[in-house]
Amino acid sequence: MKSKEAQQTPAIQVLERMFSLLDVLAQHQDPVSLKALSEATGLHPSTAHRILNDLTLGRFVDRPEAGSYRLGMRMLELGNLVKARLDVRDAALPAMRELHKFTHQPVNLSVRQGDEIVYIERTYSERSGMQVVRAVGGRAPLHLTSVGKLFLASDDSPRVRAYATRTGLSGHTRNSLTDIGSLERELAMVRQRGIARDDEELELGVRCMAAGIYDDQAKLVAGLSISAPADRLEESWVVRLKETAAQISAALGHRA
Repeated sequence: MKSKEAQQTPAIQVLERMFSLLDVLAQHQDPVSLKALSEATGLHPSTAHRILNDLTLGRFVDRPEAGSYRLGMRMLELGNLVKARLDVRDAALPAMRELHKFTHQPVNLSVRQGDEIVYIERTYSERSGMQVVRAVGGRAPLHLTSVGKLFLASDDSPRVRAYATRTGLSGHTRNSLTDIGSLERELAMVRQRGIARDDEELELGVRCMAAGIYDDQAKLVAGLSISAPADRLEESWVVRLKETAAQISAALGHRA
């Protein structure tokens, strides 16, 4: 039986050498000399030169001047194809199911569209004891939801104030934040803690906590939230919620 390390080694030696050269090039923004590549990979200069020449023919590597190399445009093209296939819902759903098993409460995936969040996926069961009011595709104002607050917290102050002017910060319950001062203080806490909350601000009897999901450009693209009856939301879930959101972000190419 082969060891785990052996199983991870390419069966074709030239591929292993090619991967090592590409890995070194990926660590540098500026062109890298053949000598530096040879030293970093342990390959003889003539061997490295032959492989780099073939990679240049395939546009995986560029040679801006004789004796120096950098990653080529073909790598960008392929990377964009992979990125286009990374759907946040597909990346999130398995992790959402695990989080639901842990909490036994609804787990929601939401994205921002304008001044609202849109629920794009949810995992829940009858065991939660909570009726799901907003189905997948439902919308809610940013300032009344935990995920919406994550997106507002990622905006600067002028954008937050512009949002407040556009929407009037209308409330749904007695707990809703309906003035800009209260909202800005709440958003400051969101930025500090990395977690946003909805304390019966959208619906009486329902509380939520949310963590952000980020793409490979460190852009906030979605929010993961746990909803529960107000007396059942447990603070101990915060750690697991953050870990799950980070796991989904990593699947989208985010590096913490």
